[in-house]
Amino acid sequence: MAEGWNGGRRPNSGSGRGEPDPTRALPRADPQRPRAWSQVDPLSSQTRREPRPPGAQWDRNGPDRTQYAPTQTPQPYRGGPPGAERAYRGRAGPARRGGPPPTTQSPPRPRRRHPWRRRLGIVALVLLVLVGGFTAYLDSRLNRTAALADYPGRPAATAGTNWLLVGSDSRAGLSAAQQATLATGNSAGTRTDTIMVLHKPASGAATLISIPRDSYLEIPGNGKEKVNAAFSIGGAPLLVQTVERATGLRIQHYAEVGFGGFAGVVDAVGGVNICVKQALNDPAAGIDLQPGCQNLTGPQALGFVRSRHLYANQDLTRIQNQREFLTALLTKVASPTTLLNPLRLIPLASNGVGSLTVDSGDHVWNLVGLAQATRANLVTTTVPISGTPTVAGAGSVVTWDTPRARQLFGALGADQQLPADLINSG
Repeated sequence: MAEGWNGGRRPNSGSGRGEPDPTRALPRADPQRPRAWSQVDPLSSQTRREPRPPGAQWDRNGPDRTQYAPTQTPQPYRGGPPGAERAYRGRAGPARRGGPPPTTQSPPRPRRRHPWRRRLGIVALVLLVLVGGFTAYLDSRLNRTAALADYPGRPAATAGTNWLLVGSDSRAGLSAAQQATLATGNSAGTRTDTIMVLHKPASGAATLISIPRDSYLEIPGNGKEKVNAAFSIGGAPLLVQTVERATGLRIQHYAEVGFGGFAGVVDAVGGVNICVKQALNDPAAGIDLQPGCQNLTGPQALGFVRSRHLYANQDLTRIQNQREFLTALLTKVASPTTLLNPLRLIPLASNGVGSLTVDSGDHVWNLVGLAQATRANLVTTTVPISGTPTVAGAGSVVTWDTPRARQLFGALGADQQLPADLINSG
């Protein structure tokens, strides 16, 4: 067996462990061959470092590879959001290949979400659902009738929008005690105490025209009679047809309120302020009012618009009071003090719509538009009248000044401003 190098030790002599061989020398180290750090003499030239000359660089291929450490180059930061790079210290190193240029700015902070915006959105959505549901509920409570039925020869639609407003003496839903409080009596049948046409133009002020209930007009299929008889004979459809033929205007909306509903609406808005010009003590209407501006309750307001026996021209003064009160009532209904006050708006909406009768195609939002039309410079007048003769079989009637009446309704049909001579307070 060939004898190999055994670190200067003799072969085992049976003790299981080699012994040093003094006759065998260790191989001599090559001074040019680099040694491991554990074999370097601490005092040898390989461990001595000369001062680094200015600008000296480490040479990997040079004879002395241990003299200087290589110059450290800062490396770009590889973390952070995509596309953002920055150096650990000092100036930024070279950009990654194919990546964006390095930057020393901090990455943008994530945008904070604002929880209050979400909460406001949720609140707005809830309010929208509540308002929509309440509106649908009110719309379902309206009483409806087919008032605007078509018939041969019906006038064509004209410019603007025309409402027929009717105040009936209906006592439907009133108890005996309520009839006594409102001084309505208990007469059978239904008649109209108030008939008005409201014209809402495409732009500008609306016009409210009173039609006396004793107006002597042609009632389709019944000859000439008081217009009040049209409602008694054929209800809302026949009344609408009579008014359309007399005025030449096509009616697009219809609204009717009875005694109880009128008083309920007035109380729901907290009363209406009216300036009474003279003392009114009318037991037939159930009122006793002193002159002066005062807030009228529901029963007082109903008596005010019904009273006529205290006036020299009776019905003509009454319809003037009716226009004045209706304008004040609709203005208060559409005012912010009512619309923004739940304590007024909810009772008004709940009680008011239940007492109204509208056409089958009308809705709550149409009534809101009606109230808003009366807020800006409303023009009020009465159809031109030529006299109040007595007619056999009909009694005292009101006849129209036909040429001037045609001029008035012609101006409304053309959406034109009324001439000043056609505007009167009687």
